Amino acid sequence: MYEHEYEQFIEKVKQYTGIDLAQYKETQMKRRLQAFYDKKGYTSFNQLYLAMVKDKKLLAEFLDRMTINVSEFYRNRKRWEVLEKEILPLLLQKKEPLKLWSAACSTGEEPYTLAMILSKYLPLSKIRIFATDIDESALLRAKTGIYHERSLQEIPDEMKKKYFIQEGKQFILSDEIKQTVVFQKQNLLADSFLKDYDLIICRNVLIYFTEEAKAMIYSKFSKALKNGGYLFVGSTEQIFNPSLYDLKNQQSFFYKKTSGLSVINN
Repeated sequence: MYEHEYEQFIEKVKQYTGIDLAQYKETQMKRRLQAFYDKKGYTSFNQLYLAMVKDKKLLAEFLDRMTINVSEFYRNRKRWEVLEKEILPLLLQKKEPLKLWSAACSTGEEPYTLAMILSKYLPLSKIRIFATDIDESALLRAKTGIYHERSLQEIPDEMKKKYFIQEGKQFILSDEIKQTVVFQKQNLLADSFLKDYDLIICRNVLIYFTEEAKAMIYSKFSKALKNGGYLFVGSTEQIFNPSLYDLKNQQSFFYKKTSGLSVINN
């Protein structure tokens, strides 16, 4: 009974919101769902679903909890140093503007970090970063550009001083950095991707997906990259068979797109 109700709930949420929770690891997703409906005082998945249909605020809170919104500036800072010192100089040898995408960008720390690093090489007026996430509330917070001090724990002091104004425990990001990023809602599983990216960053998100979902997304990322472009993944997201996706390991957690036909087609 419980399992059947859970499956019905997942299907109803997919039809209502377009978000397929079945593509997330089941044990983790069930635990998050149960904690959420217990907190809200419901006793079943069906009760929760009926309440969310009636209450848009509850639905928004549910989606915010179910999608993963944990981020900070320069998260795993040594990985960003590799990007700055080894990957970006190769990409910047090209004369045309770089096409850059921060996928599953959460509340914006990741694309804004990329903009700060690029500001060492380019004027901010020349930097354009596309950033997407499935969670509209996270995107709204990203556009606002106001962060708690815990999000800035790894950021270099010079960047903090240059691009933030502190008000109490909050840090307000400068408009000149905010203007480098264009945010848009996107479902990585269901939506099509734009093409010809030089760099795609998607970190610490796919660990929550099933193996089948991860394979589909890696294939879509590969097709969205230019030959010679790079995919930058999280520190727990090593791709064990990158050649399946026309990728090769360039550095730890950086994969370069190579020519050829992938054996996985989506």
